[in-house]
Amino acid sequence: MAERDPQETLHGESRQVEPTQAEAAVVAQAVDPRRKKVLLGLTAGLLLAGGGWYMLHDTGHVSTDNAYVAADSAQVTPLIAAAVAEVPVANTQFVHKGDVLLRLDDSDFRLAFERAEAAYLKARRQYQQSSATSGSLAAQVGARTADIGQARAQLVAAQSAVEKAKADLDRREHLAGDGFVSREELTSYRNAYVSAQSNLREAQAAIVQAEANRGAAQQNYAANQALIVDTSVDTSPDVAAAKAALDQARLDLSRTVIRAPIDGVVTNRQVQVGQRIAAGNSVMTIVPVGSVYVDANFKEGQLTRVQPGQAAELVSDLYGSKTVFHGKVIGFAGGTGSAFALIPAQNATGNWIKVVQRLPVRIALDPKELASHPLRVGLSMEASIDVSRQDRR
Repeated sequence: MAERDPQETLHGESRQVEPTQAEAAVVAQAVDPRRKKVLLGLTAGLLLAGGGWYMLHDTGHVSTDNAYVAADSAQVTPLIAAAVAEVPVANTQFVHKGDVLLRLDDSDFRLAFERAEAAYLKARRQYQQSSATSGSLAAQVGARTADIGQARAQLVAAQSAVEKAKADLDRREHLAGDGFVSREELTSYRNAYVSAQSNLREAQAAIVQAEANRGAAQQNYAANQALIVDTSVDTSPDVAAAKAALDQARLDLSRTVIRAPIDGVVTNRQVQVGQRIAAGNSVMTIVPVGSVYVDANFKEGQLTRVQPGQAAELVSDLYGSKTVFHGKVIGFAGGTGSAFALIPAQNATGNWIKVVQRLPVRIALDPKELASHPLRVGLSMEASIDVSRQDRR
C-alpha cells in the first residue's frame, strides 16, 4: 500500500490528515525507550535520596509508638477510721498542696483529746506533789533520827536508875541483916529496883522502835525520790507518757481533716458524705499533671545506643503531629513488662518460642511545654530518641 501524504488536496484545497492507529503505535514505540530511561532515573534518584535520609536520620534515631503518659500519682488514704462529714472536691478538679480534700467526723477524737489533755495536766500536778512530798519525807527521816537520839538518852538514864536502885537495894539488904532496916522499907527498895529494870527495857525497846521508824521513813523517801530524781516536770516518765498520749490524741484529731499532698487533678474519687471509711482505704487519687513523664516501651534491639541524658521528641495523639514535645531520657526500668507480669513466661519449658521483649524507657518532659499543652495519664505517645550524640563521643 502506498504511503499517503499527510497533506492531500481536495477540490483544490489543502487539509490536515489525522495519523492512523498504526502510525500512532510506531510513534509510541519510538518515544517509550526515552520514557523508561526517565522513569528509571527518577526511581534511582528516589532510592538514593531515601537511602541518604536513612543513613543521616534513621541511623541516629530510635522510635516507637508504644509509649504512654504516666505520673507518680498520690493515693489519698485516711489514717483513721471515721464517718465522712464533708467532701469539698470533685473529680477533674485541680487542687493545690494543702487544700482540704476530706473532712471526717471528729466528735470521738475531740473527746479523746480532751481526756488526754486532762491526764497530762494531772501528771504534771502529781509530779509537783511528789516533789513536795520528798521534802516532807526528808524531814521525817530527820525527826526519826532525833527520836533515836532521845531514846538513847532515855536508855542511859534508865541504866543509871537501875544502877542506883541496885546500890540502894544492896545497902538495905545488908542493913536488914543487922535489923537496922524494916522489912517494909526493904520491899520498897526491891520494887524500885524492879521498876528501874523495867524502865531500862522500855528504853532499849524505844531505841529499836525509833530505828525502825527511821528506816521506814528512809524507804518512803527513797521511793518518792526514785520518781523525781534527775528529772524535771517536763522529763518525768509519768509526765512524758501523758504528753505522748496527748500528742497522739492531737494527731488523731488533726487527721480528721485530709489535705492534698501535692498539686494535681482529683481523679477516681470513691467517697461520699456519710460513708464510714476504714484506715488505709484509698478514697481518691491526685494526679500531678504538671510533672508527668512518658514510659516508652522500646524493643530490646533498639536500646543498644540509648542512654540517660539523650534528647527525645514526642508526639501525642491528643494534639497531633504539629505539636512536638521535647524530653530527655532519665532512666530504664528494672525489667521488661513480662518479667513482672502476674503470670510470667515459663521459658524453661520445652515449647519455648522466643519473643522480642520491650523495656520501658522513662522520658522526662519539658515543664513549659506541659504547661501550654497539658497531658493526662494514659495518653498514647510516639517517641523518638536521638542516639547520634553517643556516636560522636
